[in-house]
Amino acid sequence: MHDVTAHDRGYETRTASFAATRLTIIIPTLNERDNIEPLVTRLISTLPDIAWEALFVDDDSHDGTSECVRALARRDPRVRCLQRIGRRGLATACIEGVLATASPYVAVMDADLQHDERLLPQMLVMLESDVADLVVGSRYVTGGGIDSDWDHGRARMSRFATRLARIICKVDIADPLSGFFMCRREVFARALRRMSGQGFKVLLDLLASSPEPLRVHELPYIFRERHSGESKLDIVIAWEYAMLLADKLVGHIVPVRFALFALIGGFGLLVHLAALWMGLNIFGFGFRMAQSCATVVAMTSNFFLNNQFTYRDQRLRGLALLRGLVVFYLICGLGAVANVGAASYAFSSSHTWWLAGVAGAVVGSVWNFAMSSVFTWRR
Repeated sequence: MHDVTAHDRGYETRTASFAATRLTIIIPTLNERDNIEPLVTRLISTLPDIAWEALFVDDDSHDGTSECVRALARRDPRVRCLQRIGRRGLATACIEGVLATASPYVAVMDADLQHDERLLPQMLVMLESDVADLVVGSRYVTGGGIDSDWDHGRARMSRFATRLARIICKVDIADPLSGFFMCRREVFARALRRMSGQGFKVLLDLLASSPEPLRVHELPYIFRERHSGESKLDIVIAWEYAMLLADKLVGHIVPVRFALFALIGGFGLLVHLAALWMGLNIFGFGFRMAQSCATVVAMTSNFFLNNQFTYRDQRLRGLALLRGLVVFYLICGLGAVANVGAASYAFSSSHTWWLAGVAGAVVGSVWNFAMSSVFTWRR
């Protein structure tokens, strides 16, 4: 019979302790340093009888958020930090957080203290008793609401976005845009490969991607004012939400990134024609010179718009932005030569400036799309 040594007993104790962790709370962060310690303090107070861990997934904050989390982790092993370099996005942060833990139950909540952590024990009880597959903290059921100090414009926008979300949601839920929920790990795992990872509404992505309708229970809570730091809500976040809706509606037919690139390309065509007209009629350039300038202007416009919207999750900043622009110019140089050549030929044949401009732009755009995904915004 195998003798159990002290070392074996220590290993078994450590293994049992690790296996006893029932709940992982995934907390995506971006510049939330001043909120980390108050949140951990609240979790310690709220979950005294539950084996839990808090996994902060930080998108390389520049305010010292990850350092703050690691300082707490040195004092409390229940606190963990997963720092992502060169990647952004709340949905993908949550996905990577779930993949980085083995706990049978996972919760998602924000770091800004707007979510009511006191719901966590009740959420866990409901899941463990198999009352639901997913429990959501809801602002829009009886007893829930939004702090009276919250901006009324944001509240109206939230309700409007909620109505839009129900178009793609597979279950009847009052608050599909809640960022506060808990589910069994296997529920998330079954939907994982169908999730788009677009934007910041991971619950909606999960509900729309689940292979079968989930049993959802909503618990009311009051959505509080942000404790510290700045809100991440802006027009680009709204754009990402629109991209999530589009992905779930038509993504199985046409990839949303391709459709968006084409849309920006269409706008770039208008920019190209406007610049061409200005070159011919205001600056008095010959057609070849005007077409060349219009091509550069359109390429520059397309680059910055695609960097901001199409490739927002891979967008370039600082020196990388300059390098990306230079690489974009170099790679698309051959397309630009074909653009100018095709347009000049069309103009010499028809003398219709706008038709010639369209012909050149179409030739160049095919090359631009293929090369930009491979070389400019490479992961």
